Amino acid sequence: MPIINIKEQKNSLRAKHKKIRTACPKEIRAALDKTLFEKFVDLKEYKECSILFAFVSMPIEINTYPILEKAIADEKILALPKCRQREPVMDFYKVTSLSQLIEGKYSIMEPDTEVCGKITDYSNGLCLVPGLSFDLYGYRLGFGKGYYDRFLEQFGGTTAGLCYSRCIEQKLPHGIYDKAVDIIITEKFTNDTRNVFEKGMV
Repeated sequence: MPIINIKEQKNSLRAKHKKIRTACPKEIRAALDKTLFEKFVDLKEYKECSILFAFVSMPIEINTYPILEKAIADEKILALPKCRQREPVMDFYKVTSLSQLIEGKYSIMEPDTEVCGKITDYSNGLCLVPGLSFDLYGYRLGFGKGYYDRFLEQFGGTTAGLCYSRCIEQKLPHGIYDKAVDIIITEKFTNDTRNVFEKGMV
């Protein structure tokens, strides 16, 4: 029986989904992002959360800027990540204006720690988790750095992922350290994966 190399599988899938995203015309992606934004802020979990852990999107990702602006306008605590320089760990900081973001590691916009306070309570809230692809069980394909896998180990709230339906896989390869998100949102459907696990469908 051949040995399955999960790392190689994931790298192949990353290349596949990066290609899908970059090949999609900008106007179509903009329309999809708008639909995903509307579906996300309409979630009961979003409306009821007092703190939103989110991320600042890169060009290849679903545009999160409208979500960040909406959270600030809704007077939620908006917590955004900053990657540490020497270890694959990220800390979250409270951001009250997007003008408090500066360019950080990997050229990603991050909170300016000179003006943003550090969040220390990860026991509740809603966390928007990035991913190039998700499967129907909530497992995600990230960029391979492991930052979110480490963070989700200690996060006690609800997790959600936004994904284009064309980037959904039936089942992604995953290891013991991979964490599934609770809710997957695409432009075509919303899937509560907690029901999948409770029913023993995995």
